[in-house]
Amino acid sequence: MLDVRRLRILQHLAAYGTVAATAEALHLTPPAVSQHLAALQKEAGTPVVEKQGRTLRLTAAGELLVAHAEIILAELAAAESGLAALQSGRHGVVRITAFASAARTLVAPLWQRLAGTDGAPDLSLRLSVEEPEEALDALRKRSTDLALVHSYTVLPRNFPAVYEHAVLLEEPVLLALHPQQADALHLAAGQAADLSRLSHVPWLTPGPETSCYEMVQRACGAAGFVPDIRARSSDFSALTALAAAGAGAALIPRMALPDTTAPLSLHPLVQPVSRTVFAVSRAGTGNHPDLRRVRQLLHDSANSRDDGDGWRDPLRGY
Repeated sequence: MLDVRRLRILQHLAAYGTVAATAEALHLTPPAVSQHLAALQKEAGTPVVEKQGRTLRLTAAGELLVAHAEIILAELAAAESGLAALQSGRHGVVRITAFASAARTLVAPLWQRLAGTDGAPDLSLRLSVEEPEEALDALRKRSTDLALVHSYTVLPRNFPAVYEHAVLLEEPVLLALHPQQADALHLAAGQAADLSRLSHVPWLTPGPETSCYEMVQRACGAAGFVPDIRARSSDFSALTALAAAGAGAALIPRMALPDTTAPLSLHPLVQPVSRTVFAVSRAGTGNHPDLRRVRQLLHDSANSRDDGDGWRDPLRGY
């Protein structure tokens, strides 16, 4: 029979990559990790890891066990969490990792919604703000329970089977310009913009380490030019401030716009680009009552953001 503790070690090896990192994460010694892996191979009756240079990699059998271990360990964690809450009467805790604009517009209202029920919330939240790739890595390493990530129509995202994901909302990407620049391009307020007409203007983009930067590159590339980048910032509020100062053009997801955007001229695109926001959790955790509640609250936040200017919650009406 397979030992669950050893499945956990194998799962951590898959997430952390080395025996040393796995040992550190689990507060074990590297020899102890190696001994557990050897015992797991005997239990499985087939090699689950093999040497690749100075490191170990999972065999096909190891990959299969990790896929099942994700579900088994998630259900055990949910059962342990539920029992502990029942026995101690403590508050449940859900750890969320989200990109900045989702943290500001979707996660922040959760505190008010939780406190608004009876003034004494029975669920506590822990939030960290990270880019989507870092959020998914935290989910894989089990240091967060729920990751809010995004993808673009020009930069789709595929989720491995070890994750469960649900769409929270879809939103347009808008062109942001100073009104004088919009006038020079003969763009009326709210008029759809053809990016091919903006090949000569300076551009303001996120940092190259972000998927949002790649979105701008692909959108401009589809319009036939490489953007002349004058400023980079992974803070969209900084980019909108620069655009409002006349420094150049920027592509901004609707949710990333600050509450005050004047003086700024906003335009949808002739060839639309949209951003989809997902709530992602580990496979097998979908029935956890705390996670289910948080996801519902996030859908409520997404619904409340539907202000009639072009974005929509795809679950509305279902």
